[in-house]
Amino acid sequence: MNVNIFLLRAFELGLSVADLEELDYGDVIDMLIESHNDTCDYPLAPTQADIDAFDAL
Repeated sequence: MNVNIFLLRAFELGLSVADLEELDYGDVIDMLIESHNDTCDYPLAPTQADIDAFDAL
């Protein structure tokens, strides 16, 4: 990823230059990944029984 694309993606997240001075590259990449995960549709949601079975392990 070059600087121009990085800045474009950061500004799409609503980050300012002042914000970027406080964040490192990895923080911004994590924010980009999370923002794209928000748009995913997860067809299967766990039930309480699934969660209880996982906790029993």
